[in-house]
Amino acid sequence: MFAALAAVLLASSSLVSVYPDTTALHHQVQSGTLLQNHGVIATCDVCDSEVVTVAQGSATPLTTPVPIGYSAAELAAAYHLPASGGATGTVAIVDGGGYPSFEDDLAKYRSQFALPPCTSASGCLKVVDYTGGPPLHPDGTDEEKELSLETALDAQMVSAACPACKILLVQAPTRDFYLSSLHTATEAVPSIVKGVSTAIAAGASAVSMSFGYPSTKDINTGPLSAVFSHPGIAFVASSGDSGYHGNVHGYWPQNLPTVISAGGTALYETSDGFLSNAWNEAGSACETDLPPAHGQPAAVAAFCGGHRASSDLSAVSDPSTGVAIYNSYALDGWLTAGGTSAAAPFIAALYVRAGHLSRVDGPNTVYAAPAGAFTDVALGQNAAAHSCQTKFPQLCVSGAGWDGPTGVGTPNGLAGF
Repeated sequence: MFAALAAVLLASSSLVSVYPDTTALHHQVQSGTLLQNHGVIATCDVCDSEVVTVAQGSATPLTTPVPIGYSAAELAAAYHLPASGGATGTVAIVDGGGYPSFEDDLAKYRSQFALPPCTSASGCLKVVDYTGGPPLHPDGTDEEKELSLETALDAQMVSAACPACKILLVQAPTRDFYLSSLHTATEAVPSIVKGVSTAIAAGASAVSMSFGYPSTKDINTGPLSAVFSHPGIAFVASSGDSGYHGNVHGYWPQNLPTVISAGGTALYETSDGFLSNAWNEAGSACETDLPPAHGQPAAVAAFCGGHRASSDLSAVSDPSTGVAIYNSYALDGWLTAGGTSAAAPFIAALYVRAGHLSRVDGPNTVYAAPAGAFTDVALGQNAAAHSCQTKFPQLCVSGAGWDGPTGVGTPNGLAGF
């Protein structure tokens, strides 16, 4: 989670690797074998996103002239989403840094996958800084370009899940996504909280946060987390990309009782359809500073001694079965990306599309959903069983019912939201 692309962004001409057999690469995504010959590299210090690289051990992202990751239509098929319709509303994504080609890149993605345009001129798309002011002026640093990969992933996954939704990009300072430049995570959180407040004030129906900060009592409780106490808004955060976190603390803000924790799966496409296994790096944890998530059954909280257990639900995250994204600021072309950063905005957009926000308070509706609303994920793990509490392997091993890596499972249409 704390690696970065670093100096590879300096030589953009070396970043484009044109592979003529993109069909074969797409088949590797479908079968989950892409990483047999390719590597991954994380984006920012706190981002829960990874991009596939040209080779194992390489820090050079793999770019292709056409997408090889899962398309919007394939994701819709995997999660049994309706062909059209659903409620409309605004999904806010909180990200870092300036991004001068953001609207153009979003247009490229939506055009490629036959999604309706979403532009600033039409009112569908809006970009503000974390105070609600004009978009951040791009500084062209490597760190900012890295962050644009995360932003592209977030906006394009919102587009795939809810093509009719409006998108609000809230830009926080680049520095607050790089813990190496800060003394403590607490220094970064105020701008994130301000960005969330800006999204709320702008009327967002859901707020997606694809990052995680080391949790401490001073940010787990008090005013820095009170901003998330807004029933009627779906706050969704990625559960993390470092596997089982342990039984004491999870990353902030996905650990909060009023935030929906998005776990991760590998998504395979076979002749019989799609199936999911737990991604071995999906985050799961207990948060002993906090009570159970809103609506979380006592039987689930019991795995964490009555405290908040994560995650709540999940979607595709494994970069070996990654999604297609387009970026022309850090790179120039199609990339394949993963991480629970892909799951968070996708799930946030499903909340908005389902149209039942008035009854949402944290993950309560997930746990109260009717039978069949989620597809249970019963295979895979994000740590060896013995590394979990011996009494509760459910915290890191998937099986029937709730488990840490995947929560209650993956979306089966919109009924669970």
